[in-house]
Amino acid sequence: MVAQEEFDPAAMTDEVNEGIGRIREASDLEELKAIKAKYAGTGSALAGSGRIIGRLPADQKKTAGRLAGKLKADFGRAYGLKERQLRQEEESRRLAAEQVDMTLPVNRRPQGARHPLSKLMEDVEDFFVSMGWSIAQGPELEAEWYNFDALNFGPDHPARQMQDTFYVKGSQARDAAGFVGSNMVMRTHTSPDQARSLITRGVPLYVACTGRVFRTDELDATHTPVFHQCEAIAVDEHLTMADLKGTLDKLAVAMFGPEARTRLRPSYFPFTEPSAEMDLWFPDKKGGPGWIEWGGCGMVNPNVLRSAGVDPQRYSGFAFGVGMERTLLLRHDINDMHDLVEGDVRFSQQFEMGE
Repeated sequence: MVAQEEFDPAAMTDEVNEGIGRIREASDLEELKAIKAKYAGTGSALAGSGRIIGRLPADQKKTAGRLAGKLKADFGRAYGLKERQLRQEEESRRLAAEQVDMTLPVNRRPQGARHPLSKLMEDVEDFFVSMGWSIAQGPELEAEWYNFDALNFGPDHPARQMQDTFYVKGSQARDAAGFVGSNMVMRTHTSPDQARSLITRGVPLYVACTGRVFRTDELDATHTPVFHQCEAIAVDEHLTMADLKGTLDKLAVAMFGPEARTRLRPSYFPFTEPSAEMDLWFPDKKGGPGWIEWGGCGMVNPNVLRSAGVDPQRYSGFAFGVGMERTLLLRHDINDMHDLVEGDVRFSQQFEMGE
């Protein structure tokens, strides 16, 4: 009789119905879990029903067990339905918060950056264009005649040997001037563009030539087999070394600032006579301001003019060349040549910041 008095079907039904009502009103998952713990967890009438039913007389266990099972099922269905609803609502809120309007304008960051060497070469070309000069860019695979013979390199000149020049076997080339070259080389300087310009454009001529050049310097750890040059040539009546010096000083100022200037030291090149080494006065030189070698220059050799069909008795000219990598290293105080060739985008991005 004691066990029969402890089992109260009406009270259990009311408690479960109350829990189901609370479930339907729950506003979030945390509240739902708390309701389950109260109405179906340890200490609840529903959780203790099995123990109570076990003490009932045999004729009452079936009815009590059927009621307890129905109440548990009703509570479980209500809970499961509400849990799915709340999870869907929570997911919808999260998706709404994370939604991105793809039509809105954004500040896109570039994934790469232009190499500073390319920008420098454009600056150099802009300098010459601002003076009224033209820009010439010839082929990198060049006829040996343009690369050497037209520039007064004798047949036995050391620069023509295999240790200095990349030769391309079994090839011939015909250019706009009709010249057929029996040997082709990877150009060792941009001077062939000067010779071609003399032939195809005629005189007076003011032209700058920029681009890649190639030399077999793989055995020299201080050089690279591929590098960049800018060479310039001016041919007209009455040009002198004074015109050369003035042009060099203007280029130095354009590249390195108002304090920069150049000086000339006697030297020898096959394509100029007289020839000179060009030094740059560099205020930011380590250890204090001083002179740094920058390139070569001189008055165009009469033999070069004759090879292009220009009368050296009437016309004179000057020419000079500078290395672009060296100019870039000096201009931006770059200490390691490897930075120019390793392709690390972070290096190039430094030069985009000021733009």
